Amino acid sequence: MQPTEKLYFTDSDLLEFPATVIAVQAAEQADHVILDRTAFYPTGGGQPNDTGRLDEARVVDVFEDDAGMIHHLIEPQGIWLPGQTVQGRIDRARRLDHLQQHSGQHILSQAFVQACGAETRSFHLGARASTIDIELASPTDDQMRAAEEVANAVIFEDRAMRVHLVSEAEAQQLPLRKEAAVEGTIRVIEITDFDWSPCGGTHAKRTGQIGLIAIKGYERAKKMTRVEFVCGHRALDEYRAVSKTALAVAQLFSAERDTTPELVSRALQETRSLKKRLRELLEITAGVEATELLAAATEVGNFKLVRAVFDGRDLEEVRLLAAKITQSAPAVALLGTREAGAARLVFARSASLDQNMGQLLAEACQLLGGRGGGRPELAQGGGPNAANLEAAISLAAEKLLA
Repeated sequence: MQPTEKLYFTDSDLLEFPATVIAVQAAEQADHVILDRTAFYPTGGGQPNDTGRLDEARVVDVFEDDAGMIHHLIEPQGIWLPGQTVQGRIDRARRLDHLQQHSGQHILSQAFVQACGAETRSFHLGARASTIDIELASPTDDQMRAAEEVANAVIFEDRAMRVHLVSEAEAQQLPLRKEAAVEGTIRVIEITDFDWSPCGGTHAKRTGQIGLIAIKGYERAKKMTRVEFVCGHRALDEYRAVSKTALAVAQLFSAERDTTPELVSRALQETRSLKKRLRELLEITAGVEATELLAAATEVGNFKLVRAVFDGRDLEEVRLLAAKITQSAPAVALLGTREAGAARLVFARSASLDQNMGQLLAEACQLLGGRGGGRPELAQGGGPNAANLEAAISLAAEKLLA
């Protein structure tokens, strides 16, 4: 069999086409239908496959085998016969989305070459955003903005994007941004007076069809820089989401959207100050509460035994209270708290004592249906059986008194 004729190679706008079934491979969950010609793009080159329909059956996946045959995975399975004529229909929204992202990648990659001499080494078209890995050791915000400006200038000028099918010898005469990865006939995408790149993906006919390129972020990755970006309708969706969030924050402050960064910064600083003051007050109240609990504690030989159960008390507050108790006098603190339908334990002892709190707590946690551990002087843990909290503390107390 001859390799499948790739209609998308010469016309990425083609969304409907007739074709003839030349082979069918039955599989467990989907039939593999091979056509003499197809406009369905198969997964490859960093770009996901098209979806759509063959007649009324859904095409859920498309891939190309080593022989150049393109397989269309069909659900539900049906009766497909060699020689049968079918009508293919590409999902318009998915094709446009992929076309915008892939075309935008070509422009952005050349923009990084021009803005900071950074070549692209890999490309991934994701479900929500796409990434390119570029050779840039120390990325900066200014470099990102410079490349973004170059890219969008090319888009706004609505330059032509042309497909050239050339031989290897002809390709060597072109100013290609990267070497071709295939032999024989090479497909080259030209962006007028800007970029020449070998590529097998779907592309716009003019740069204006891409709409906009927005860089979402960047990070160092494997000695390169990974740039995350969105194009076209994804850029519009990103703007809407960011704008909605910004407006919601502005409404919380009863302020204009552009003033919210300063207001949020001020609020965060105030929150940090309040947290610091709250910690100071908790230290004071924990000290007072520790004194009260020690006054009512049971005398056990050379130390005092403090037992207490709280409802809804934050675990960090309980730890602080245990520390205050064991620092104030020779004491063992067996404390518990119920929160969010679970029980938590904090066992602590003074440094002058020798009981093993980690071992004691591990045994108590078994009654809670959980586990815990820690150092001999301080341990914490818990479990879902909050109804057994008092029993767990009583068990620990009994072992101490034995």
